[in-house]
Amino acid sequence: MSTFYQGRKILVTGGTGFVGTHIVGELLKHGADIRVPVHNRPLTVDDGNIETIRADLTSPEDCLRATDGVDFVFHAAGVVTGAGVTAHDSMSAITENLVQTCRVLEAAWATGVKRVQIFSSSTGYPVANYPIKEDEFWSGPTHQSYFGYGWMRRYLERLAEYVVSKSKMKIAIVRPTAVYGRLDNFDPVRAHVIPALILKAVERISPYEVWGTGDEVRDFLHVRDLARGCLMMLEKYAECDPVNIGYGKVVTIGEIVHLILDAAGYEDAEIVFNSSRPTAIPFRMVDTSKAKRLLGFEREISLEEGLKDTVEWYKQQKVGISL
Repeated sequence: MSTFYQGRKILVTGGTGFVGTHIVGELLKHGADIRVPVHNRPLTVDDGNIETIRADLTSPEDCLRATDGVDFVFHAAGVVTGAGVTAHDSMSAITENLVQTCRVLEAAWATGVKRVQIFSSSTGYPVANYPIKEDEFWSGPTHQSYFGYGWMRRYLERLAEYVVSKSKMKIAIVRPTAVYGRLDNFDPVRAHVIPALILKAVERISPYEVWGTGDEVRDFLHVRDLARGCLMMLEKYAECDPVNIGYGKVVTIGEIVHLILDAAGYEDAEIVFNSSRPTAIPFRMVDTSKAKRLLGFEREISLEEGLKDTVEWYKQQKVGISL
C-alpha cells in the first residue's frame, strides 16, 4: 500500500455524506489525519484520526477555517439528484455545487493547500452510443436532460483550470459514472435509479414500477471503487486533466432490475416499465482506458457483489442494525 497519505492532514468535504464517507474510510487505511466539516449530517465513522469542525461551506470564513493547515482536500460535498427531481427543480443542485466548489477552491488557494480533488461528471458528455473518451467532453452539447447540471460540471472544470493557471495548487479532476453502494440516498423523491429500485424491492411494492423502458444502458460503479480511484487520482495525476472513473462495462436497467429483485428475494414481482416517467440519457458508457493507463485503476467489486451488499445493508438499516 502506498505511503503517500500517511501522516498527511487531509480535509474531506462532504465527509458525512455518501461518497465522502467512503473516501474517509479509504484514507484511514492509509494512515491519514482527516478533518471533516460537519453541517447538517453527523459523522458516522468513529476514529481517533478524524477531527470534526462545524462549517457551512457556503461561508468564506468557514471554508478558510476548514482548509487552514491541511495538505490536501477531497471535495466531495455537493448535491446530486435523481431524474425525477432534475426534471422539475435542478437549480438547487446547480447553485449549491457552484457556490460550495468556488468557496472551497478559493479558501484552499488562500491557505496554501497543495492538492485538491474535485468531481466533474459524465453528465457533461455529449450523446454517444459507444464508450466515450475524456477528450470528447467538449465535442458537442450535453444531453437535453443534463443541460443545466452537465454545463455546471463543465464550468467547474474550467474553473479548476483557472485556479491552476493562477496558483501553485494542483487539482485532480475525476469524472465518475453512476455510483451506488452503502450509505446511498434512499429518499423516494431524490434517489437515483439503483437505490430507488432497491427500496421498492425490499418493501415488496407491487406493481414494481420501473421508470423508462428498461433498455436504457448505464455504467454503474460501486462507491468503494470510486473512493479508491479518487485516492489514486490525487496521488498520481493531479494535473487538472480529467479522468473517467467507471466500471468499464455496461448493463441495461432491465438487467439491473432482475439482479436487484434476486438479491432482495422478490423474484415474483410484477414488473411494470413506465416510459412516461422522467428518465435521462438512453445510453451512457465511458472509456476507462486512461484510468488504467495512468493510475492502474480497475474496478474490484462486481455489479452482482455490489448490489447484493447494498441490498443487505439497506435491509439492516430498516431493522435498526448498524453495520
